[in-house]
Amino acid sequence: MTPAVELRDVSVHFGRTVALRGLDLSVAPGETLALLGPSGSGKSTALKAVAGFLRPTSGRVLLGGRDVTDEPPNRRGLGVVVQSYALFPHMKVVDNVAFGLRARRVPRRAVAERVAEVLALVGMTGFGDRYPRQLSGGQQQRVAIARALAIRPPVLLLDEPLSALDAALREEMVAELLRLRAELPDTAVVYVTHDQGEALALADRIAVMRDARLVEVGATPELYHRPAESFTASFLGASNLLPVEVVDADTVRLGHLRLAASSAGLPAGGAVALGVRPHRVGVRAVPGPMTAGSGQTGSAPTDSGPTDSGLAARLLAVQWRGTGYRLDLELDLGHRLRAEVPDVDGLTVGTRVEVSIPDGCPLVRVA
Repeated sequence: MTPAVELRDVSVHFGRTVALRGLDLSVAPGETLALLGPSGSGKSTALKAVAGFLRPTSGRVLLGGRDVTDEPPNRRGLGVVVQSYALFPHMKVVDNVAFGLRARRVPRRAVAERVAEVLALVGMTGFGDRYPRQLSGGQQQRVAIARALAIRPPVLLLDEPLSALDAALREEMVAELLRLRAELPDTAVVYVTHDQGEALALADRIAVMRDARLVEVGATPELYHRPAESFTASFLGASNLLPVEVVDADTVRLGHLRLAASSAGLPAGGAVALGVRPHRVGVRAVPGPMTAGSGQTGSAPTDSGPTDSGLAARLLAVQWRGTGYRLDLELDLGHRLRAEVPDVDGLTVGTRVEVSIPDGCPLVRVA
């Protein structure tokens, strides 16, 4: 199948600044690909290269197998939605949505029918005579999406479209985008975001980017549960990265613990770490004297202590997060890690604790 979007060794330089370096990536028709990464990682630059807003310094951009590297944006036939909405403030909603159709000299009756169709698709029927200033942020974003979809683009580019919305509206718009994706099964979507929740909810595949480079790309569940790179594990799911000794292909040693690890696709050699999600870390109090907050342990507890299945640690900080608690811990091995637990019965700052690490955590390459 010919990719809807293909980037071949695309680099973008601004003088001596490298904004994108050697990106190879493709998106299939009907697929949603999220470009995920921190600010300055190159994800928006990649999207602008696809849209035609930036010309690559080197490499080629193809749409449906056609090389469009040297073509302007208006000849690429793409739908684009940006975080600022970019609606024309002096135009009513119907005119904003109809803009691309009229630029293509679509007959007036067909324009009216298509505008009504896409406004219904995004739940904005009845708002056609309003101006953007009369709409909420979420409504303006729906109009921007309707305008992008009006021309029936084979590819929809979304550049952090929800970042200007509050948390409640973002949740609503994620649900709306999921519904739209089901309504448009043949439209390829490239979704740029720094929000891992949006990427996990919407994308079939995720491309993780950092420092103008592609770090790793894969199917969303696979990348979340079995990342190969330490940056992916820490950025996508906030994994704790614990240095371990590799015993064999499926087993590692952490202190006195031997743990089964998932290492599919990880080449032999090089430094590795175990990626442990905070919600998978078990924590229980261990009786014994200790000076809270001093950072120094007292005498070892005599009635109980860490078991063969756990690691000794000290609780450094507790944060209530509404749905549970975030714990910052320091293992006696010297490593810091974070846990997320539903309650903190018997746990206070300075408490001696036992930490349990589950089998099956991914083994990741340390850059």
